[in-house]
Amino acid sequence: MKQFQFEYTNEDSFSRNLTAFKERCDVEGISVGMFQVFTEVLDWNIIHRVCGIIEETFPEAPYMGCSTSGNIVNCQLSSDITVVCTVFELSSTRVKVFQYDLEKEPVEQITKRIVEETRQNSWVKAIEMFFTIPETSTTRFCDGLRGIKRDIQIFGGVACSDDITSDASCVFSKWEGFSEKSILIVFYGGDEFYVDSINVTGWKPLGRKFRVTKSKGSVLQELDGIPAYEVYRKYLNIKNDENFFYNTLEFPLFYEHNNTTILRTPVASNADGSITMTSDMDIGSVVRISYGDPGTIIESIINDSRKIAAFEPDLLRIFSCAARRTFWNSKEPTYEIYPLKDISPSCGFFSHGEFLRTNGNLNQHNVTLVIAAMREGEKKGNAVWAKTGDMESMSRVPLVSRLATFISVTSLELEDMNQKLALVNEKLRIAAIIDGLTGLYNRKEIQSQIEKALNKVRKEKFSLVMLDIDDFKQVNDTYGHQEGDNVLMVLANLLQNKGSVYMQNVSSGRWGGEEFMMLLKNTDMSSASYIADLIRQCFANISFPSAKSQTLSLGVTQAQENDTLDTLCTRVDMALYKAKKEGKNRVVAI
Repeated sequence: MKQFQFEYTNEDSFSRNLTAFKERCDVEGISVGMFQVFTEVLDWNIIHRVCGIIEETFPEAPYMGCSTSGNIVNCQLSSDITVVCTVFELSSTRVKVFQYDLEKEPVEQITKRIVEETRQNSWVKAIEMFFTIPETSTTRFCDGLRGIKRDIQIFGGVACSDDITSDASCVFSKWEGFSEKSILIVFYGGDEFYVDSINVTGWKPLGRKFRVTKSKGSVLQELDGIPAYEVYRKYLNIKNDENFFYNTLEFPLFYEHNNTTILRTPVASNADGSITMTSDMDIGSVVRISYGDPGTIIESIINDSRKIAAFEPDLLRIFSCAARRTFWNSKEPTYEIYPLKDISPSCGFFSHGEFLRTNGNLNQHNVTLVIAAMREGEKKGNAVWAKTGDMESMSRVPLVSRLATFISVTSLELEDMNQKLALVNEKLRIAAIIDGLTGLYNRKEIQSQIEKALNKVRKEKFSLVMLDIDDFKQVNDTYGHQEGDNVLMVLANLLQNKGSVYMQNVSSGRWGGEEFMMLLKNTDMSSASYIADLIRQCFANISFPSAKSQTLSLGVTQAQENDTLDTLCTRVDMALYKAKKEGKNRVVAI
């Protein structure tokens, strides 16, 4: 593989340079594989002229491209419009380009088509992606490609513009033309085609951990029960204003997702204190604020450059987050990738987000450097790499100031910790008996209460109701676990409705999965059956956002003096089983 690059300054010079290259190709027998156009200029008229000259000079060659926040050629910042020609030297190497319109097809249909294309084209070994800035999270797109064979590498970047706060971006190709809402996919492969890919962050987690307690899609609403923005205000003194995006670029959230370290930068802060992210952040995820450490970044690049050099690539594709370009404001924008420049020719761009597949899972990264190394044929035994000579501290006053604020606030919190130890012990006691999702008693605790009630059954009668959500697995499989959890929590609210006269003497617990147990004190089987049927009717009348209406099956039994915990629980379980067998959505008492 070889790379030839051209800078577009005007039509005449670009046309002359491309014509001269065409003559050279004819003389030397060079077979052009593909043209890629990287542009900071989003004017379609100019892009159209560039593409028109390529097509006029090389009518058979495919071309494609995207808008960028800066173009990279051979580890240096290139011109506003850069054209790169890739030449494949082996006849077995193949390349194929697809463009999908996000306005005409849903994401699920697009990913299904991509997966199917990989199955039909068994030669594919790598997929390069160019994504216009999405209106919503890219999580569904990433998850939709899980069906692609695990040994196929996937990498790429989100197109953007020279204004990294803007949503303007575009992709274009020979077949589908210019689009502001599309995905470009490039397949690479062949019997003698090899590829490897890595990502580099160099950002370090800073200070305490936070848990995502409330989120909706890509909107991060709460961390540890407080508005997500408050974490940035409290610890870094960042205001919720028009500069929020710029001020948080250096401090993305650091967390583990799909067994991979992910950095997420906020896209915007909202009036309600929530923060819009570039991708979903699951409830329960543990995150930490992180910061860029120049020494760690350079050390990571040097170490990884050795790995890349050992691969002996012919070409490198580089996708670097625009935030990293901003970070190195006292250096050249491509300062951190200098160790790669002697390994092989390279091209790429500064992006709005970066994609890389790791352990079979495709993830969108932020503030990350993604590098794909490609080679035709076996290694040639000429691995080289370079070192950077400049390793002085790159810290800046804003970073130092915010770190000082962070340390100060953390110290105050540590002083408060001693006053809260008594509360912690109480919370631990409650956590030991309460189910984390539903807020009901856990199985161990409700079982303990049944045993206590059995010890007094001669004096105080009681009944048990065991209930199960019908066909609950279909809810999770069809609508996702978040909707399934919502169904469980709504049912739990019914079971602990102390405002109802019927629930005054009832203790409820989660028995396991979608099964629940109710202990009804001073209640005979007839009354227990009546209460069970009220719950059945109330639950059936609830409409969930996605799952719509759901039903319950319930078993009822009354404790007898000769019962043990095993006989009583077995009997109520048999009643529930009978309700299921007789058609579900009913109450059976035995």
